[in-house]
Amino acid sequence: MKPIFTCVLFCFCFTLVAQEADKKKVIQRIQQKEHQYGQLANQIWRFAEVGYKEKQSSTLLQETLRKAGFTIESGVADIPTAFVATFGQGKPVIGIMGEYDALPGMSQDSIPTKRSLGNLAGHACGHHLFGTGSVAAAIAVKEWMQETGQKGTIKFYGCPAEEGGSGKVYMVREGLFSQADVMLHWHPNNQHVISMSNSLANKAGKFRFYGLSSHAAASPERGRSALDAVEAMNYMANMMREHIPSTTRLHYVITHGGKAPNIVPDFAEVYYYVRSPKRDIVLDVWDRLENAAKGAALGTGTKYEAEVIGGVYEMLPNDRLAKIMHGNLQAVGGYTLNPSELAFAKQIQQSEGMEIVDLATTNQIKGLNEGDNLATGSTDVADVSWTVPTIGLGTAAWVPGTSAHSWQAVAAGGTSIGRKGMMVAAKTLASTAIDLFKHPEWIKEAKTEFDQRRGPNFVYKSLLGNRPPALNYRD
Repeated sequence: MKPIFTCVLFCFCFTLVAQEADKKKVIQRIQQKEHQYGQLANQIWRFAEVGYKEKQSSTLLQETLRKAGFTIESGVADIPTAFVATFGQGKPVIGIMGEYDALPGMSQDSIPTKRSLGNLAGHACGHHLFGTGSVAAAIAVKEWMQETGQKGTIKFYGCPAEEGGSGKVYMVREGLFSQADVMLHWHPNNQHVISMSNSLANKAGKFRFYGLSSHAAASPERGRSALDAVEAMNYMANMMREHIPSTTRLHYVITHGGKAPNIVPDFAEVYYYVRSPKRDIVLDVWDRLENAAKGAALGTGTKYEAEVIGGVYEMLPNDRLAKIMHGNLQAVGGYTLNPSELAFAKQIQQSEGMEIVDLATTNQIKGLNEGDNLATGSTDVADVSWTVPTIGLGTAAWVPGTSAHSWQAVAAGGTSIGRKGMMVAAKTLASTAIDLFKHPEWIKEAKTEFDQRRGPNFVYKSLLGNRPPALNYRD
């Protein structure tokens, strides 16, 4: 028995050594293309296209993958800028997600002081890096599969309109992610960390009120103000805050409020988000919000309509996949700011809204269970996580202490700091994919945990209902 055990142990160790050598080679190859991928990310950063309008960004990523040998399926889920790129065949199927939409009103130059470029949009959440880094990982895995003869399939999912448009939800509804055994993703951050935390379920939509215009001074009694209805609804919503769970969030902006003070507005619109750690609470609060709109319309003599635009689940964690990815993030490691990057970071840390954090954290990896277990944001990745085992990471693509959706995030994302964070993510994603290809038993373990967390009677039901993609929600 002893010689047999020794032989088995030797073969196992040899396999592990070969696997680590493969990953090191793939990491080196990604690093060699840093400049190329940096240019690609900067192009998308300059495009700064908002949700469902990312025509140039989507086309550029598709062309990059097609030239690398992927087969492209464009316009999936009735979304012109959504696509799936595929290489290989058979099992396992490993998917990598990428995003590329920008945020409206966030134009900013790549300098450490606030200065708009004149555009209306900007990559304040770093999705130009997200899409490019994920493409880099997918291409590196594809090249490794070709060289080693590895069986299976690598898929890249081009996912538009994450910022409030719920693009992935429509792709989930079409069953596109069900083709994968595991889904991998990442997101720009101000630190290197595995996404072990939950996220907030979210439902978003626009409430439109229709009244009757009139001269505000000469004949106000003939008018019925749609803006009054919006303000009445907002007043009721603000009172509601006291009577909802403390972890629930309500946000709104008035998107249309009239054109001139001397005209009673016959149309007004308000855009709402409702968030909570549990989607059941979101749905309940949303129903109460609709009742507030109904009451506002009755009280002001106006009519209203509600359009649900976005809706996402809370994230379903997967500890097994998190441990695998964390090991690879530790192996990849962080990065050190060079003198010019350090000067940029120090200056941007002095700007309003920044938290002063040790800049050396760009070279540190957070522990697997460090940090809050509840994220305060929402993402349509969550719906994917209820469809297939999913894991992601954040990397320091911004100056430490930076908040997402800030001009500081846009600025750093257009510099080499953003590129360095992106490369950490690409290497970690590729390494994790290789592990999963080589260890199908790990995929099986992740699926077992996935089934246990979902429960035996789970049936996915989109918070968006059956509505078609809201392709003009940014208009």
